[in-house]
Amino acid sequence: MEKEEKVLNSLQLAWKIRRHGIEMTHVSGGAHIGSILSVADIIGVLYNDIAKVDPNNPHMEDRDRIILSKGHAGAAIYAALAEKGFFDTKKLITHYANGSMLSGHVSHIGIPGVEFSTGSLGHGLPVAVGMALAAKKDNKKHRIFVILGDGECNEGAVWEAAMFSNHYKLDNLIAVIDHNKISGIGFCKDSMQICPFREKWEAFGWNVMDIDGHDHDALRNAYKSAVASLGKPSVIIANTTKGKGISYMENEISWHYRFPKEGEEYDTAVAELHAQMPDGTEDMYDVNVMEGEIL
Repeated sequence: MEKEEKVLNSLQLAWKIRRHGIEMTHVSGGAHIGSILSVADIIGVLYNDIAKVDPNNPHMEDRDRIILSKGHAGAAIYAALAEKGFFDTKKLITHYANGSMLSGHVSHIGIPGVEFSTGSLGHGLPVAVGMALAAKKDNKKHRIFVILGDGECNEGAVWEAAMFSNHYKLDNLIAVIDHNKISGIGFCKDSMQICPFREKWEAFGWNVMDIDGHDHDALRNAYKSAVASLGKPSVIIANTTKGKGISYMENEISWHYRFPKEGEEYDTAVAELHAQMPDGTEDMYDVNVMEGEIL
């Protein structure tokens, strides 16, 4: 029987990504919830409104390729794929468990819809560049999307790949940077200054868009502009908030590695997300927020 693709709008999908992310990290004791929350809108709009992918045929030749270079936010990709019908959403709760396919950093092994395993930062863009160049040489029309972190842009491989992309006019390559301004160890400006950020990418010959990374209309327009751009690669600098949607996590460095613990942390996160639930969205978790229990 063919899998039925679920009909969600991008706001609903982004909310689902956040809700799954809270549950997955809470149950597993896994890390990186701050990054999962910041990238949810970027991924929600991409999978729902832009990328050509098919859960019934995840290996179709003309599919768009999506690489999450900041692999530590892999739970967001898993949640998006499950909600789009690539695999059963019930598997998400096995995230980070011993023997689970859903490893903490995103893995392509046994998971339909994941193109490339990541986790070692700085590698996703170079791999995407190789895919884009190969597609050009083979006269293929699919596009390659790659999602990076801003702290990841400290890696020299990122800028070598950026220079290469412009040289070969890889206009089938679209990079999106989750610019939440916090890396694993502190604020980006303190650990390694990357600004002026837009000007760096422009100097490397890229088509650059600098937007609010939580505004779905802005994201859609930027993606569409990037897809239509000719003669040069495109990068969307998506300005985001780490921990977006959970008040006590927003812009807090510690939530790069922490997870919401049983009790007040978990209950508050669930309550705040439920207050933001878009109309028409159903929560797959039957939760008693006051008691913090999955019933």
